[in-house]
Amino acid sequence: MPITMFSFVDLYDRTLNSLSHLIDKGVAFATEQGIDPESILDWRLIDDMHPFRFQAEVVISFARQWTARAAGSPVPDRLSDTVTLADLRAGIAAARADLAALTPEQFAGRDDEPMTIQITDAMEPTLPTGQWLSVFATTNIYFHLSMAYAILRMRGVPIGKIDLFAGRL
Repeated sequence: MPITMFSFVDLYDRTLNSLSHLIDKGVAFATEQGIDPESILDWRLIDDMHPFRFQAEVVISFARQWTARAAGSPVPDRLSDTVTLADLRAGIAAARADLAALTPEQFAGRDDEPMTIQITDAMEPTLPTGQWLSVFATTNIYFHLSMAYAILRMRGVPIGKIDLFAGRL
């Protein structure tokens, strides 16, 4: 199967499935420990890192936003930085529905189309759309999914590598 920008739709759907699985594992662990499950959202690896809530939000928002940009569709808003577990679950469902609605035709011929995105006040690069999707978005999605995994693992949630890939290889 040739790799196209549309290939990332399935890949991102898999990351959302993995994130959902990790959330379920974290909630089950918290419940077993007599901890409020919502508290996992504030867990972090170290004080100066973003919490689990942020890591999950980025995975969800990037899966929705970057595929929409690459397809030339309207870009959905990011989730709030105050999301609850219910919000994350709803965000995953919405992102999966958005991905399911995309078609290969929406991405056709857009790989080399230049796209300029303001990342920070000082950074506004122009890159080919395919590079934004395959490098920038994918790297960030996997980084933040890995951080969500690491936060849970560090807190004692009984997960392993197989759980990171629960959305299928």
